[in-house]
Amino acid sequence: MSKEALDYTQVKERLREIISEVSEVDEIPDGASFKDLGIDSMMAMEIVSEVEREYSMSIPEEELQELTDLEKVFEKVRASLSAAA
Repeated sequence: MSKEALDYTQVKERLREIISEVSEVDEIPDGASFKDLGIDSMMAMEIVSEVEREYSMSIPEEELQELTDLEKVFEKVRASLSAAA
């Protein structure tokens, strides 16, 4: 496994931890929407805020509604990290 792939695996796992901590859902499966996990808009904003702090990034307000699951948050973070590299 390449270093870049490993780093992104770690990022995804950290995002999973953040979502779990905020939502108090123990297991965050791939493909589960925030709605399916019982995550409301306030929790979603808290998740985004924590992600922005963790990865020193800013997510424009108009893009928040697009971040509806782990994979979409991960893709946003990955794009931001790739742009910064």
